[in-house]
Amino acid sequence: MSDFAYGFFYPFRCIPLFFRKPKLILFSIVPVLINLLIYGTIFYFVFSWIYNTSSNITGANNPDALFYQELLHILVLFTTVILLLVICYFFFITIGGIISAPFNELLSVIVEEELTKIKVVNPRGFFADSWMSIKAEVVKLGFYLSISIPLFLLNFIPIVGFIFDILNIIFSSFYNALDFLDIPMTRREIKLRQKIKITNSGGMLSYGFGAIAFIIMFVPVINVLLKPLLVVSGTSLFFEKDYLKFYK
Repeated sequence: MSDFAYGFFYPFRCIPLFFRKPKLILFSIVPVLINLLIYGTIFYFVFSWIYNTSSNITGANNPDALFYQELLHILVLFTTVILLLVICYFFFITIGGIISAPFNELLSVIVEEELTKIKVVNPRGFFADSWMSIKAEVVKLGFYLSISIPLFLLNFIPIVGFIFDILNIIFSSFYNALDFLDIPMTRREIKLRQKIKITNSGGMLSYGFGAIAFIIMFVPVINVLLKPLLVVSGTSLFFEKDYLKFYK
């Protein structure tokens, strides 16, 4: 469990990197603003629509609304918030991940150069490299959706559904570890199958890091603000623990 704990708290060990390399803060601002706009827009419009619809259907918007009507309205809103968290999480790691991919690449390069003391040479150029990062995100998201959606739907099976819910949480932890360890692997043009093997070979270290990444990515606002920290810590962990040794 020591590896799990180390991975779980690892992002917070990387906070000083932002003060040693101020460019990390600079390159974090744009993706944070973009993701705040995406996340905030989805949450605001969907919640507003549900709120107004629920008020009309339950009659809670009437001045003389009865207690049970207001209670039903509150229950609908509570359920809506929970569902919105799930929906926004999906949108955040899909659309947000694709949009922020080029910026995440820049953050990762800065960290790699700082840790290895070796200049990262990019023969492809910024735009070609950005396109490669976006394509890698799309492929990785295809893998995520092909597993998480069936697990989510199986969660509704009576009695045994909770087992699939637990499996979905475990898989989400693994995926988040893969997501943030992936950037230096994409830079080396490692295929998805090998990326999965490398991440899984990290054992409890990967799952601990993935667990805290999953928690952070699920919490509104916090996920947007701390995603650059996860990008930085993912690259840092990749080189500190030499994940490339698992690449055969």
